[in-house]
Amino acid sequence: MGSSFGDLFRISTFGESHGRGVGVVIEGCPPRLELDLDEIQAELDRRKPGQSRITTPRKETDQLEILSGLLDGKTTLGTPIAMLVHNKDQRPGDYDDVAVAFRPSHADATYQFKYGIQARSGGGRASARETISRVVAGSVAKQLLRKVAGTEILAWVKQIHSLEAGAIDPLTVSIDEIEANIVRCPDANTASRMIERIEAIGQEGDSCGGVIECVVRTPAIGLGMPVFDKLEADLAKAVMSLPATKGFEIGSGFSGTLLKGSEHNDAFISGSDGRLHTATNNSGGIQGGISNGEPIVIRVGFKPTATIRKKQQTINSDGRATILASKGRHDPCVLPRAVPIVEAMVALTLADHQLRQQGQCSFW
Repeated sequence: MGSSFGDLFRISTFGESHGRGVGVVIEGCPPRLELDLDEIQAELDRRKPGQSRITTPRKETDQLEILSGLLDGKTTLGTPIAMLVHNKDQRPGDYDDVAVAFRPSHADATYQFKYGIQARSGGGRASARETISRVVAGSVAKQLLRKVAGTEILAWVKQIHSLEAGAIDPLTVSIDEIEANIVRCPDANTASRMIERIEAIGQEGDSCGGVIECVVRTPAIGLGMPVFDKLEADLAKAVMSLPATKGFEIGSGFSGTLLKGSEHNDAFISGSDGRLHTATNNSGGIQGGISNGEPIVIRVGFKPTATIRKKQQTINSDGRATILASKGRHDPCVLPRAVPIVEAMVALTLADHQLRQQGQCSFW
């Protein structure tokens, strides 16, 4: 079913959108790591539904429950860390129509074709509610990376529909600036227009997408491996495994295709800290698939939310044409709540590579 991610720092997620709950099992976390459970809960609160007027009205407390793997607030001797969040506001009846009609751009049809059965209540494992598990595990990974390397991971909304934020410096942007508004865009002027755009489109019964940008500050040097396990390749897989993602860029991204080699190359310089640095960062902090210590900068494109209230033409499992209008509670734009989810997947990827680097290259 593809419900596990990572090699050494490995997670397996479980649960469905309108089942009893969702959770995660983390394996490979080093022992004696002191975890701040309030920090994990705070990350869940950034992701949870019903947090503002531009998100789904579904009401969930998303309260974290620890099942195993901690003793006196620290990770133990290799015991799998199991964490659970109960679903409180399930409404499977909102999805009765899915039994007779495939929702456009959803997983209903492909699940039916592949497995011969659908997860009718909210999409089941295809639902974004599964990302609770990723945020929980990602917070553990963040705390590990901060402790061993001083790494900080921040994401923000860069674009909503046709509205793009002004210049945001990945080196200086702060969590306070990101969390200063409900759309999580550190450009305050553009943020207010983004909020208005989301509300207007939502009132039409429609939805919109956009772009999230993410920076990794003070990453460890040497993460990633040549050929198939390049760090940017694993980061791409990580974020593209999220619901609604449709594009990935790193560093200069597609805009770099407009430059000449002499313009794009990152010249090496000696830093005041005695480390090797680059004069520019078009590579996005990764060269040859391996982190060079410069900030890692990625961007992720999200499509418009597939579930909308507008009537849509579709077919049922028998191939007969029908009209479908959603009754479920959904975000008119997923991006504000997707910010901590992108951070989580980046953290999980880096934590896994941190352990792989430690295992392969720390003997001498």
